[in-house]
Amino acid sequence: MRFHTLFRSFGSFFTAVFFCSLSCAPPSLNAQDEAKKAGEGDLKSQLSYAYGVTIARQLTERGIEIDLDEFRRGYEAVAKGEEIPLSDAEIQGLFRRNQRLLAEESATGEGLENVKAGNALWAENLKKAGLETTPSGLQYEILKDGDGAQPESTDEVTVHYTGKLTDGTVFDSSVERGEPASFPLDRVIAGWTEGLQLMKEGAKYRFYIPYDLAYGEEGRPGSIPPYSTLVFDVELLSVNK
Repeated sequence: MRFHTLFRSFGSFFTAVFFCSLSCAPPSLNAQDEAKKAGEGDLKSQLSYAYGVTIARQLTERGIEIDLDEFRRGYEAVAKGEEIPLSDAEIQGLFRRNQRLLAEESATGEGLENVKAGNALWAENLKKAGLETTPSGLQYEILKDGDGAQPESTDEVTVHYTGKLTDGTVFDSSVERGEPASFPLDRVIAGWTEGLQLMKEGAKYRFYIPYDLAYGEEGRPGSIPPYSTLVFDVELLSVNK
């Protein structure tokens, strides 16, 4: 099943109302009968039909496809208070991954080649023992464990790092400069904000950061091309509360 992106705020709205419209119209009625029934029904039926029409139009305009069987399963699980097998982070990760797919459809030239290279690396990494993938799509390897403090998103950290493109080109390195870098975790790319919070002082990780968690569709002129997946070796030297 292919997922398509729903904005975070829109996702809950869609889930809450669209299923009701699915269950209100008998499949044996043709379009005219359905419209007539919607106009003659009680308020609940009319609202259900109206929500269905409105949301279906919005989804169609965005080219979004929904597997109605899976949607029904998810809706009924919530409505019945059943245990949901996906965490909120995993659900948002699915939305983010699909947003990435939709954005990639507009990639051309160098950007398209970088998309292919990043996707190939991401898929190959899934086969590696000991490599972890977070719901957002961030992948990481633990090169060395740490036993010190673990940062939060509001902390400042001091690190040594080397950043590479998928072809191995080094575009930035505090190691080569011989001077560690310090910065607040909420002021850097999303892949760093997420990844550094997994580490403890003294640890060294290798991060594989998809372009949407890095510098996006535009890249960084002069050093990072559009749609670039980035590979970072990062050593967490200290957490500065």
